[in-house]
Amino acid sequence: ADTTHPLTKHRKIASSFRDSSLFDIFTLSCNLLKQASGKNLNLNDESQHGLLMQLLKLTHNCLNFDFIGTSTDESSDDLCTVQIPTSWRSAFLDSSTLQLFFDLYHSIPPSFSPLVLSCLVQIASVRRSLFNNAERAKFLSHLVDGVKRILENPQSLSDPNNYHEFCRLLARLKSNYQLGELVKVENYPEVIRLIANFTVTSLQHWEFAPNSVHYLLSLWQRLAASVPYVKATEPHMLETYTPEVTKAYITSRLESVHIILRDGLEDPLEDTGLVQQQLDQLSTIGRCEYEKTCALLVQLFDQSAQSYQELLQSASASPMDIAVQEGRLTWLVYIIGAVIGGRVSFASTDEQDAMDGELVCRVLQLMNLTDSRLAQAGNEKLELAMLSFFEQFRKIYIGDQVQKSSKLYRRLSEVLCLNDETMVLSVFIGKIITNLKYWGRCEPITSKTLQLLNDLSIGYSSVRKLVKLSAVQFMLNNHTSEHFSFLGINNQSNLTDMRCRTTFYTALGRLLMVDLGEDEDQYEQFMLPLTGAFEAVAQMFSTNSFNEQEAKRTLVGLVRDLRGIAFAFNAKTSFMMLFEWIYPSYMPILQRAIELWYHDPACTTPVLKLMAELVHNRSQRLQFDVSSPNGILLFRETSKMITMYGNRILTLGEVPKDQVYALKLKGISICFSMLKAALSGSYVNFGVFRLYGDDALDNALQTFIKLLLSIPHSDLLDYPKLSQSYYSLLEVLTQDHMNFIASLEPHVIMYILSSISEGLTALDTMVCTGCCSCLDHIVTYLFKQLSRSTKKRTTPLNQESDRFLHIMQQHPEMIQQMLSTVLNIIIFEDCRNQWSMSRPLLGLILLNEKYFSDLRNSIVNSQPPEKQQAMHLCFENLMEGIERNLLTKNRDRFTQNL
Repeated sequence: ADTTHPLTKHRKIASSFRDSSLFDIFTLSCNLLKQASGKNLNLNDESQHGLLMQLLKLTHNCLNFDFIGTSTDESSDDLCTVQIPTSWRSAFLDSSTLQLFFDLYHSIPPSFSPLVLSCLVQIASVRRSLFNNAERAKFLSHLVDGVKRILENPQSLSDPNNYHEFCRLLARLKSNYQLGELVKVENYPEVIRLIANFTVTSLQHWEFAPNSVHYLLSLWQRLAASVPYVKATEPHMLETYTPEVTKAYITSRLESVHIILRDGLEDPLEDTGLVQQQLDQLSTIGRCEYEKTCALLVQLFDQSAQSYQELLQSASASPMDIAVQEGRLTWLVYIIGAVIGGRVSFASTDEQDAMDGELVCRVLQLMNLTDSRLAQAGNEKLELAMLSFFEQFRKIYIGDQVQKSSKLYRRLSEVLCLNDETMVLSVFIGKIITNLKYWGRCEPITSKTLQLLNDLSIGYSSVRKLVKLSAVQFMLNNHTSEHFSFLGINNQSNLTDMRCRTTFYTALGRLLMVDLGEDEDQYEQFMLPLTGAFEAVAQMFSTNSFNEQEAKRTLVGLVRDLRGIAFAFNAKTSFMMLFEWIYPSYMPILQRAIELWYHDPACTTPVLKLMAELVHNRSQRLQFDVSSPNGILLFRETSKMITMYGNRILTLGEVPKDQVYALKLKGISICFSMLKAALSGSYVNFGVFRLYGDDALDNALQTFIKLLLSIPHSDLLDYPKLSQSYYSLLEVLTQDHMNFIASLEPHVIMYILSSISEGLTALDTMVCTGCCSCLDHIVTYLFKQLSRSTKKRTTPLNQESDRFLHIMQQHPEMIQQMLSTVLNIIIFEDCRNQWSMSRPLLGLILLNEKYFSDLRNSIVNSQPPEKQQAMHLCFENLMEGIERNLLTKNRDRFTQNL
């Protein structure tokens, strides 16, 4: 493909190819496949073998075509709807098309079958709106018959590729059709029995094609989720088969543990992403006929827990036996957490809440046992399963929306004497402190534990109950003690391992904020160790020679802590206490760190992120009194840091491509975010700077331009965080500082306009919308200046505006290109942000009326003759009632017309 074409051009070409040629190619390939299936082919002949393989690939590519230009990621295999054009209807209404592929599957060698099944997956996924109800029912009936025939003759499914594609085909039965439609198919009872048996067998053979299980679980998850909504009178029989699938999954995972440990196989529990995905699916399947699921889990859990306890008490128990029971319990704790989390998918009854209580009691009793042994030994996977369980339990049974009279709490009270939510929260906090004490060196457990603490600290009612707990008061009063040594200031871990500190201090900050109004002494007590740490760094900086590594470690840990606290303090009272603590006393230390270590991102990134958080007017927390200069002083510090970092980072010279983001672009991106937050925070009057000859604003803006020009255009769009921070900053600059943009050198203006032009076709909707907004501000500014220059006025245009107008008149092609791009996206593409696109379009048209007229004629003439009149009328209607101005009323009318 010609990479110099803009994306819109590629899409136009693809649309034209789809409309003029693709169906003919598909028809030809199907006809040739029909001929091949009717012949006795000699597939040992290389040319015949090759021809059939290429034919199947061609057919698959036709069905896999990106029909409406929305597939942004070609690696994702599951776009569940194939947007077949209406003009192809005849091919899919003809049952022989579907039959052809099922016949091919049974008649040609297994090496071809995966491609045949891939074609069937696409055919099964054609959009529902291609058919009316009767046509869809007939199509589905043929599809189900074909699936039944494969299940009755499963020999070829022993090939992993065939098996995988067939599992994908089964998943499409429910992703594209409703349970109410499936149960009406003539052979439904037999087919659902065959699918259930196939699924159970597949789950029992867990070592065969493990990546295909996802599709089978996806099918059953969707079937189970539909049960409450099915209106058909025909029986769906899922109450019979779903428990069999649930049982097969659970028992097969438990049986796999011994074999994996014995043979040293790869443990699926190592892949937490895969486990979580399967558990999410099981959470819905398991809640269908929940009584059976619960009974099974209670039975299996009690067996394993009893065996585990006996092994721990036995002096002669082998480590292998203990490891097997720990592995089984790990799976059971994960699964119990999942099915409790599945409560959200179904209307729950008191009886089911009581069953949840049975399961929760067992996990908490197991936790007491394992926690009591942590001084001698612990199992990391089992602890991660516990945290997964706690997270699900928190979502369902802790917080403002939960019925405290729930039967679950009654069961906890009877068995464990946990009488209310406050007592349950104390169990959570106890577990969190235990984990931080014993698992501080284990990053996965530490980060998930702190995430749990963070999540608990968000709820309005739960955070108020938490603060009253003695364990929480202990954390607030001892947050730098040896109990949290993994966070400690003298920690020997490397700097990038300290990220969890921010999460920890965000949670502590939220807890501290609850009582701040009444108790400032507690705040001062809380900040005392942080004050000591800052003083220690200041002391180091004041000497000529100091241990750099030690200073960095202290400082990086400290700024991560402070960013967590700053993020949590989103009310004016608390944030002002923090602001007055850090400014002006400790700001010079942050500036000095940037000056010394600008080349070390492990140090500069946390410092820049803290500064970006401090200038962020989150929830209007930065509200200074009318007599306070703090807003201006804070911006001066921001400008100083951006300028110092920017000027120094540009001295790095050539950076290898694979390190450019880490060493340079990440820091620049944070600077852009920081400047955007400061410019849009509404706590500084920026006119003051020029009035009093203060160069803080000018320095920050000039540094932004220097940094921007050091970045190639491609990098702006290749790195998502950089593109979001750049375009959101540019939006603020074009809205409030257009005079600055107008004063830039021609090559800089052209660079910025090019970046907007490229951003208009970005795949990230946020970037695209931001570019529309920037373009709208620029076009509006231009239109106003042009209008003023043509009127006879006593005040001439200022120098910047005059120069900007001159540059734009010298390079009309840039604005014209963007007019063409916006119009093409709106007309020819699946435009997801039409309102945003419409806003700059009117200004673009009014600035380029002759070009717009030519463009309109070109678009009309490119249509087939029978459509030209209609297209011409559309353009007439677009401009109907539109005046030559950019007033809000006129813009709104244009948007409606569009």
